[in-house]
Amino acid sequence: MDTSCEIVVVTGFGPFRQYVMNPSWEAAKGLKMAGFGLGIEVHIKEIPVSYAKSQQVLDDIWQMTPKVIIHLGIAPGAKGITLEQTGKNNCYKDRDVSGLCPDHHCCIEGGPERLDSIIDMRSLSKHLKSMGLDVIYSRDAGRYLCDFVYYYSLYRGQGKAVLIHVPASGSLASPERLVPQLQTIIQAVLRQLDSPAHTTSGQVG
Repeated sequence: MDTSCEIVVVTGFGPFRQYVMNPSWEAAKGLKMAGFGLGIEVHIKEIPVSYAKSQQVLDDIWQMTPKVIIHLGIAPGAKGITLEQTGKNNCYKDRDVSGLCPDHHCCIEGGPERLDSIIDMRSLSKHLKSMGLDVIYSRDAGRYLCDFVYYYSLYRGQGKAVLIHVPASGSLASPERLVPQLQTIIQAVLRQLDSPAHTTSGQVG
């Protein structure tokens, strides 16, 4: 059995609109310091709020062959942490920080309309709620950069990606409150990945 460290990559987004310091990237930096336990090597990467540039960054990340990529994004108006199950391919009509939309408003031409994470977010959210965490299960990531990045990662990584939306403002948006909760959530994701159902059928050889 390979005893070397497994790589987990956590991403956050760069500045956009009024969010000069994006809470998702601040949380990613906090998670790098906190870690996920023995045997896990944590890498973090800031993703620009640009359709074209985000794909280039993701291509570089997937070259590292991580165990999973955890994408963090902000959800303005949200009161809690949201676990996203699905990424969508089409209808990206909101412009990015460069004032651009993707070609044909889609992520992967000819790709499936939707892709799901191999992580069962519904059962994960139930488990986390039983632990006292206030999390929300969702199948609609919003059709902006978070959704676009998630779909592209799911496509590139055969489903081995997760998108977690965090509040953009308020007390929960602070790294001090957010990082410990995200650490617990991501450790639960890793446990699900290591469960027999995933280790026998979910791994890509």
